[in-house]
Amino acid sequence: MSVLQEVLKSNSEYAATFGEKGNLALPPARHFAILTCMDARLDPAKYAGLSEGDAHVIRNAGGRASDDAIRSLVISYKLLGTKEWFVIHHSNCGMEFFNNEVMSGLLDSSLETAALGADGFTDIGKGPGSSEGKFINWLTIKNQEASVTEDVARIRRHPLVPKNIPIYGYIYDVTTGKLVEVPSATAAGK
Repeated sequence: MSVLQEVLKSNSEYAATFGEKGNLALPPARHFAILTCMDARLDPAKYAGLSEGDAHVIRNAGGRASDDAIRSLVISYKLLGTKEWFVIHHSNCGMEFFNNEVMSGLLDSSLETAALGADGFTDIGKGPGSSEGKFINWLTIKNQEASVTEDVARIRRHPLVPKNIPIYGYIYDVTTGKLVEVPSATAAGK
């Protein structure tokens, strides 16, 4: 069952009261950006106190500092004036439950949705699959604190990132809603 009609109905209601939001400036009003995970349990607007137009929010699987995420951060700074960046991973992230080999194997077997059980992901679909998954670095996570620190350090070292932008590292706790600083990441982002 598709959610298309629900989304369109909600959008219609939202657009009916859009009002002055159509006049928001292109640069983010609070001059910062957040790189975080696409997990549906995370609502950056709520956990960071954002309104529309306040900040750039870049989301991908794991909130990882992929080339595309760094591209977005550089655009955020260079063209739209952000002055601070946050890298926010989260507890109980799905990116902790597999590695490159597991993902490649699942995709090689079938392109249907896999199941997550006590022993990790298993393929329950029928083929055909594709071997193309082995050519992608899935940027999985073994340790949250280490991955936040690694991502902040990667961004900091990038030749297109100015040294004057502070980069902070946090883990969002999905059971409490709290942001927990990763001191080693924040230190790497100075």
